[in-house]
Amino acid sequence: MRCLRASAGMLLRRRCCSGPLLLLLGAAVTLMVARTRLRSGHQQPAAAAAAEDDDDEDVRSRKPSDGVLMEETRKFITHLQTLQQETQIQSWSRRRRVVVLTGRHVVSDTEVQLYQRVLQQLDYEVQMSRYAETSSFLRTNHGVSGWSLLLCLSSSERSCLRRVSFSHLQHQQRVNLLPGLMEAFSDAGSGLCQLFTHLSGSELPMRPHACGSTNHKLEFPHESTGSNSQSPVGAPPLGLVAMVNVYVLVTSLRPLTSFLHDISVVTTNQEQRGRPAQLRNFLLHQLGQTASHDALGQVKQAIGEVLQAAASTNQREETLNRCVLCYQLLTFTLLFSGSVTPVIVQVDTDLTFSALSDDTFDRQITKDLILEDSLHFLLSSETHLSSETGRGQYGGCRGTLGVCLSEDELLLLLQFHQQMMKPSAFQLLYPSVSSSSSSSGPLSVSDLLLRISRYHELQRNHSNRSDRTEASTNQESSSQDAAEGKGQCVDPHLRQIYTDPPLMLTPPFSPRVKEYRAEVTFDTVTVRIRPEPVSSACRVHLDEHQGPRMANVPVGLGNSRISILVTDGGTLEPVVMTIYTVHMYRESRPSLPMFGDHVMCSFLQDCGLLVQPGRSCGLEPLIMSQSPLQTCSSGHEPGRWVVPCLSCSDNRTCDWREVAWQPDGCYHPLVDRPLLQDCMMDRKLLFIGDSTNRGMMYFLMERVNSSLEDWGKAHDTLVYRNLNGGRTLVGYSYYPQFWLEKKRRPTFRQALQQLLHRSRPLQNSHLTVLVVGGVQWLNTNHLATVREVLDRESLSEILVVVKSLGMGFHLPVNGIRSLSLREIQDLYQENRNIITTAKHHGYEVIDTFGITMGRYKEFLQGRCACHFHEVEKLSSSESSGDTTSTTNRTRVTRPGPALSSQSATLNTNQEAGSNASSYHVRGPVNQVYSEILLSRLCPRNT
Repeated sequence: MRCLRASAGMLLRRRCCSGPLLLLLGAAVTLMVARTRLRSGHQQPAAAAAAEDDDDEDVRSRKPSDGVLMEETRKFITHLQTLQQETQIQSWSRRRRVVVLTGRHVVSDTEVQLYQRVLQQLDYEVQMSRYAETSSFLRTNHGVSGWSLLLCLSSSERSCLRRVSFSHLQHQQRVNLLPGLMEAFSDAGSGLCQLFTHLSGSELPMRPHACGSTNHKLEFPHESTGSNSQSPVGAPPLGLVAMVNVYVLVTSLRPLTSFLHDISVVTTNQEQRGRPAQLRNFLLHQLGQTASHDALGQVKQAIGEVLQAAASTNQREETLNRCVLCYQLLTFTLLFSGSVTPVIVQVDTDLTFSALSDDTFDRQITKDLILEDSLHFLLSSETHLSSETGRGQYGGCRGTLGVCLSEDELLLLLQFHQQMMKPSAFQLLYPSVSSSSSSSGPLSVSDLLLRISRYHELQRNHSNRSDRTEASTNQESSSQDAAEGKGQCVDPHLRQIYTDPPLMLTPPFSPRVKEYRAEVTFDTVTVRIRPEPVSSACRVHLDEHQGPRMANVPVGLGNSRISILVTDGGTLEPVVMTIYTVHMYRESRPSLPMFGDHVMCSFLQDCGLLVQPGRSCGLEPLIMSQSPLQTCSSGHEPGRWVVPCLSCSDNRTCDWREVAWQPDGCYHPLVDRPLLQDCMMDRKLLFIGDSTNRGMMYFLMERVNSSLEDWGKAHDTLVYRNLNGGRTLVGYSYYPQFWLEKKRRPTFRQALQQLLHRSRPLQNSHLTVLVVGGVQWLNTNHLATVREVLDRESLSEILVVVKSLGMGFHLPVNGIRSLSLREIQDLYQENRNIITTAKHHGYEVIDTFGITMGRYKEFLQGRCACHFHEVEKLSSSESSGDTTSTTNRTRVTRPGPALSSQSATLNTNQEAGSNASSYHVRGPVNQVYSEILLSRLCPRNT
């Protein structure tokens, strides 16, 4: 070993010495003064204040010792740093390896992603495994070879303890477990903490049955008393009744060093749920300046006493399982019952956040924040000593007041000093500055830790006094600077994107990466998303400037996009500073191609949404009619979906590409294009309704013209005059314009009259067609209005087609209405009323509600989950015609003339060239009820 000898804090010379490393610190008077100063701090705050009031002379006599203590500790720290620099490993020449055992966590969990991202930033080579038994680095040599950091996530701790021999760990290795603490706070039975089985007559500020499962709900006492009989220090009633979770980082058990994170989770007796809060600010708000300072001191003292008791019960265990750099995160649940003195009612050897809401991601956000702070606190400036520190033969050491340090102790002191130096979210919990040093003999490592902590505290106090003095001399300037800096979003990046279900982002999330892709399964119809900014001064909005920061987002089939806007929260008008984009892709329903024998199955409704409770749901064998099918006499004939499957008991065995709509006892004939074009000659088709009505219109235009060259998400009135060689006119009026103020919103009567006037001249015959309807706004009153307007406009003989209601608004999506199951069931009855009223007026009806009911999950883009069509732009190769495409053919799906998504699809090879399609309307459900519309407009007998 190397040895330093210091006299009066000065480095005299380096010489060889045997045994532990020797540091000689100062003269006897210096050490004794320091001990006197440290012991004086052991009084309680109130007692110390009283002593100072009684004896001003004692205060004046102690003041010089602060300077002496500061100077001697500064020299000691300088010598520590010099030794480290001389023996430090050049760690940047090779990457360090970390083994992360994820247990039951999946790779998409934000906690796993956080470890990967932060550790890679700290230049670690990350190796992932589920358990220690499956890791190649932990299978041999007591599990201590080939790594420098081992992180055992929740559900993998027991695997770590079984496989890794802590007694064989090397100096530079670190594990996020302290076996002694795990044992002390384990459940000895019925929640009894193991440490209480080793204690007799102890009066710890802790309930004995405070360990084990936290599944049970901790409750407030029915009656709050002014003082707590279990607390060592009583206090007058202050009315604070709260459950507080605090998060403690223990970096060494013997000697004890621990830190308290700023963030706590508080639940008062006036709140249903907990909330994250800075403990100091919470106590200040509840108790005021003086009492809050006392309460925080009581919190630290209570936890410190319990940790000391835990350490004392595992002295032999810690000697055998010595790990200098190992650490443990703990959760202490404190109960305040009207007193500033809390009682510890629960201890968990992991981070727990059960008081927070899981729906808003508060649990995971708070946990990730503490974990990230912990990694930076522990690893951003790691302590390294070369192996040469322990080599060689050295002579003896002289000096009666020397401090002999082993390499382990030196590592511990260096680590502690570095942690005390760096700004962080952790504050020192133990050793407390109120602790006392040993009364006689050489200083112990605990004494040195205390001196280092006291040194840094005095430096901080001095810095704070200087800051206050400077602020008071330039108060106006400081106030102005503070006002200017308040609310500025200086780092407009995201810390993480939280989703439920967890999305596997590609590439993995990183604050500097702005574009991501993610795929979800067919059954994933919504994603709850909450992006979290790095800075609280930044604001996050989804999809638009005034969008929510968290939302349930519907995920339509195929491609969709989520935009995340990071804005400056300090401005009246949000200024977009960064945009993140998540490109989503939702898979189609899993399909098994039919190669051989199969059975025909049918379904009316999905069992996940029972619109008609008295009817069957899911797949069942199709009962074939023996009589020949007739042409349907209306567009609202009841029916069901049919699909070929290997088994009707398993929808995964079906070929969903072949699913078709089969009306009961009849069929809707497909209209070939030549017949369709002849049928549409000299006709005017007017559509009034929302985007679902517009989807039928664009499908008709594409079918008639063999192309769709003009398209837009129109929300006003449009007229197309170039259809069918200029012989067919199509007009459209969007209704209702729900985004306008009610007093500025056109009525249905006004919208209909405007459409009729813009489309004139109109013939009072079936050469004029009015298609009216939408998702769920239509009611029987609208049909009466149609009759009144047409009579007044002398158009009572035109053909009116009513598109009935449709599925939508059934998902819990932010910003729009969401229907309950009962409301959806009521819609079914409302739809029947609309059909009955329409028939009474002599109108045609296309029953889109019955068609969409069984396939409500197959919606496409849009927050309403009501769009079963989508217009996509075709590439040049697609618009030039591809005769080999399986979708470009006319066919009939078994078991007869049923309408399928393969039926009468476009042959883009026709009219190719200058009239080639630029857009295509896709969506199998929209295609089915649009084909029914065409069959009603162009029956074969005309």
